[in-house]
Amino acid sequence: MPLFSSRSGRRPRIEPALDDAELARVLGRLSKRNGSGKAADVTLVASLLEGTGDDWDRRGHRLSVLAEATVDSGIATAWLDREPENADALVLHSWTGLARGLRDGHLEDAGELVAHCHRAAGLRPDDPLPWVALIGVARIERYRQNEVNALWREATGRDSWHREAYLQMLAYLSPEEGGSRALVLDFVDAVRSRIPANAPCAAVELTAAVEQYQGLLAQGGVRAMTAGQLWGGGQIAAALDQAAALWAKPGFFQHAAAQADLNVLAYALCAAGRAADAHPVFEALQGVVTPWPWDVDGPAVQRYEQHLAKAERGRQGGIGGM
Repeated sequence: MPLFSSRSGRRPRIEPALDDAELARVLGRLSKRNGSGKAADVTLVASLLEGTGDDWDRRGHRLSVLAEATVDSGIATAWLDREPENADALVLHSWTGLARGLRDGHLEDAGELVAHCHRAAGLRPDDPLPWVALIGVARIERYRQNEVNALWREATGRDSWHREAYLQMLAYLSPEEGGSRALVLDFVDAVRSRIPANAPCAAVELTAAVEQYQGLLAQGGVRAMTAGQLWGGGQIAAALDQAAALWAKPGFFQHAAAQADLNVLAYALCAAGRAADAHPVFEALQGVVTPWPWDVDGPAVQRYEQHLAKAERGRQGGIGGM
């Protein structure tokens, strides 16, 4: 599967599947049926996940996207009713419940979700995703950190660089969810030196920086006015320099959500006033937009287009940041 489309000039658009053509095909068929054929929908989803095999990175991407797309469709419940001892059905049901809980701010039945995760882990012991889902549960239920650390060890013991595990942990530690900026920085400091430059979780440091930047903007006043200074020096500037030099190179990233991480890089470069440096990143994206981080102050596609235009001007010698 090619990482980036070879077509140029594509209009910016949101594609939840990113460059995963098989996942996009399934999402398209589910959308056309609009929940009208649950048995056929279950077969379609089950076939996709079975074909993913032990590619834990792509499995995580596909399950998280499917959960968001089918959160209110009943597909996960129908599948679990049909195959209560199927690990894929258990994980999708758990991940769908988690997606609904994160959206609504509470879990309908935390005990059931936890039980399903542990059952899935028992049926497929090598799979990190049940443990990643449990970190998500911890975000909503606000588990103690020592409990979350144990879940983290289970998940990363099965896949050291599992992207979703790092993002769920980052969210748990964030000040927006009851943690603190100090906890986030401690986590990033602890993992930074160990993560390979092209690992699926390589964007965790830059993701944390973008979240910090957006948090400063949201506070308004002097903090918002000086938020751009975040990118001006130290470790964050070094991380941005390294990402700008490497990430958009053809073939550098191979993980399933690479285009999501390139969206983070393009946003960060524009936020840092480095629009010209963002141009090759936009070129690599070929118009694939992720809602976050663009949607914090307007429609994501519109904001993406605005900064794409600034990057074009920057490449021609102009200057433009966020």
